[in-house]
Amino acid sequence: MRNYEIMYILRADLDEATREAEMKKVQTLLEENGGKVKSVDVKLGLRDLAYPINDLKKGFYVVLKVEADEAALYEFNRKVKINPAVLRHLVTIDQQ
Repeated sequence: MRNYEIMYILRADLDEATREAEMKKVQTLLEENGGKVKSVDVKLGLRDLAYPINDLKKGFYVVLKVEADEAALYEFNRKVKINPAVLRHLVTIDQQ
């Protein structure tokens, strides 16, 4: 298993309880498929987007540090693409 960094952007119009539920849902996607979430960083939080996405100009940024294999990431990518609360996501290999 390799270390990865996942950044995703949630819709800014979600209330606090819904946002927390969506963040938990994303973490569960990884853990159900054998991944391990090492840390969750929300200090970027609510920010302006570089360009509008679905007519939204703000998004809530979340960064995860995970340890996972390719099968877990494949399933994560497949399911997060159809989640309407997630505007964008990016998975990169963590070099640390």
